[in-house]
Amino acid sequence: RQTVLEVPDEKSGDKSVNVFDSPNDVAGTALLSHAKILKADDQWLYLPALKRVKRISSSNKSGPFLGSEFAFEDFTAQEAGKFSHRFVRTEKCGSLTCDVVQRVPKYKNSGYAQQIVWFDQRDHQVRKIEFYDRGNALMKTLNMTDYKKYNGKFWRPLKMTMQNHQTGKSTVLQFSDFKFSTGLRDSDFVQGRLSRI
Repeated sequence: RQTVLEVPDEKSGDKSVNVFDSPNDVAGTALLSHAKILKADDQWLYLPALKRVKRISSSNKSGPFLGSEFAFEDFTAQEAGKFSHRFVRTEKCGSLTCDVVQRVPKYKNSGYAQQIVWFDQRDHQVRKIEFYDRGNALMKTLNMTDYKKYNGKFWRPLKMTMQNHQTGKSTVLQFSDFKFSTGLRDSDFVQGRLSRI
């Protein structure tokens, strides 16, 4: 389950909580993220087996999250101000035409030297991201598919597939039951609530 508080101020990042109900070995695990712009994101992990909240250090955000191909860094909002951008080219991406953009993290301790992003020209959605490690070797590719429009204005991908080219493994996230304008507040995204979720 994921809840997100979208912050309209572009100088501040969004806040999110991810809670895992299954499988049993990770049930009750919760990740709280406060996205920053030029600083390292704040993240806390609640581990039910230990009954405690652990802060994720800024130097450990490139590590795998719960054995998946997603890193802790991938679970925070990808705010535009976090990156410097450079247009690369325009090309076909499936049945669509995409603008290909290089974005380089501005903040310290990112696990990525750069990312190459495909934005479709029709709906302006991210279709694919290539992640390059600190040695600038291709590390992972994220494909975002099955976009659906909610409430007439909110586009969300129902499927995200992260392929790790260095391990040969992949992780698929599938989404459903999106709800918007649910009355969330800042107080819903404090570390003291993690152990009660």
